[in-house]
Amino acid sequence: MGEILSVNEVRKSYGRLRAVDGVSFSVQQGEFFGILGPNGAGKTTTLEIIEGLRAADSGDVSLLGTSPWPRNSALLPRIGVQLQASAFFEMLTAREQIRTFAALYGVPGATGDDWLERVGLTDKADTRTEQLSGGQLQRLSIACALVHEPEVVFLDEPTAALDPQARRNLWDLLSGLSTHGRTVVLTTHYMDEAEALCDRVAIMDHGKILQLDAPAALVRGLDAAVLISVEPAALDGADANRLPGVDSVERTETSIVLATRDPSTVLAALAEKKALAGLQVRGATLEDVFLELTGREYRA
Repeated sequence: MGEILSVNEVRKSYGRLRAVDGVSFSVQQGEFFGILGPNGAGKTTTLEIIEGLRAADSGDVSLLGTSPWPRNSALLPRIGVQLQASAFFEMLTAREQIRTFAALYGVPGATGDDWLERVGLTDKADTRTEQLSGGQLQRLSIACALVHEPEVVFLDEPTAALDPQARRNLWDLLSGLSTHGRTVVLTTHYMDEAEALCDRVAIMDHGKILQLDAPAALVRGLDAAVLISVEPAALDGADANRLPGVDSVERTETSIVLATRDPSTVLAALAEKKALAGLQVRGATLEDVFLELTGREYRA
């Protein structure tokens, strides 16, 4: 398994705004790599520089052993790119669109039809793209990026505008890409998506990488309490505060939530009191890591 992508001290500014500020990371062959961050963090600009769509002010990028900039036509058949906003040829149906993309890469039209089926658009094959919903356009965009079976796939917010069922189905498709040796680099706002798909993630904000590791390793590194909740009728508030191992107690209309760093002791005490009705246990997640690093304020 060799290094497919290397990004070294890449910077890009727009006037006084430092969109990408000294970003460095590498991606191995067959790896599923995620770039996470709030709006304006620099994710899309970083991806565009790697794809050869935009020139960096400084730094180096090596993709499949060569530089993507100036625009490197030799890389185009080897990579697949799904942009955050996609444009299609006017007046063409979904089938005509993907067959056109297939023809550009010298791929048989039947392969395009197969990809329509894989993203669940066979029933929309004869529908013009202007009449497709946002989620259907998103799935067509992904199919067009994958129709030529690229070695490296770049996906910018691939499941935006998809309903939960379509998202899950697409996860199955995307996870199969890296299983078959392809390398995938994606940006996403969905932390559950990153946890489910990515081998490693880089969390960005203000143009910098704040942390980079496997999702589970990032979660383990967060010193966060485990939250244990039970139904209010199961436990008196005063008893909850006296339970061994409990750090704090929060009472809501629907539950009593116990925060603890010693969940086994608390669970044993609850079992002894027969206070397990409605029991739920929640550990830290990648979302907790994300919010700890980037804050909770609204971003424009």
